[in-house]
Amino acid sequence: MRALSPVLALVIAIVLGAAMDATIKHLGNSNHILLVALGRYAFGAAFSMIAYAHAGMPRITPPMWRVHGLRGLVTTFAGTGFFWSITVLPLAEAVTYSFVGVLLIPFAARVIAGETLRPSSLAAGVIGFVGVGIAASGAPNASESPLHAWGVVAVLVSAALFAVSMALLRLRAAIDGAPAVSLLSSLVPALILVVPTSVFATPPNLSDWPVFLLMGLFAAAFMYMMARAYAHAEAQQLAPIHYSELLWASVIGYFIFSELPRPQIYLGAVLIVAAGLLAAWDERRLTRARS
Repeated sequence: MRALSPVLALVIAIVLGAAMDATIKHLGNSNHILLVALGRYAFGAAFSMIAYAHAGMPRITPPMWRVHGLRGLVTTFAGTGFFWSITVLPLAEAVTYSFVGVLLIPFAARVIAGETLRPSSLAAGVIGFVGVGIAASGAPNASESPLHAWGVVAVLVSAALFAVSMALLRLRAAIDGAPAVSLLSSLVPALILVVPTSVFATPPNLSDWPVFLLMGLFAAAFMYMMARAYAHAEAQQLAPIHYSELLWASVIGYFIFSELPRPQIYLGAVLIVAAGLLAAWDERRLTRARS
């Protein structure tokens, strides 16, 4: 496990994340979305505690609490918004819009972590948003799908918050270590969600408890592998790998939820992915030039 490369760690994380999204979509159809979000983070924290204990329960310092407290707040809003969106949008469509967050990571990393923002990142952002426009074309109207437009808005806001969360992760992952980061990434949002869920959410569907547990297991493993990846590589280097999620989301959406997104989704995704690959190519070119 120690020899696992950052790229392979992130690929594994993306597969686990797609599986987690499928459980969230399933649970969101019969449970309040706040309850689903709380379950994702609470069960994720419980499973993360196992890895944290196995690592010797490394000390969580006040600076860690401050940064991860802020990241947890951002993650809570980003996660809840995305979780709700996949209950009203096809999984592959929601994932396509969420790729905007990958394009925004360099901008967030520039502000938060001091990473250099290059012209290629600006160009990639423009190309990516053109792709979003193409993906949004041909969307069902309000009479056909009253919540579709709100679902798109929720994904885009969530994507922007995701970029901030990933930049904060990059800032602390190498310092704090994967076990602590994985635990705090789930524990802090779970604590934030306890009160609003108690006030607004309806009781859970008891027959769904095994799926809640499965969701937590996927969530803990996803965050652990994500932390390992970002602890050993720059955000801009890893960002394009997130695009592989579209493949898994398409497969899961088709075989589990019988979803077949309209062609514009994949046409837009081509541009968005191309934008990310442009930024990644420029990153590698500059890295070779510096070495």
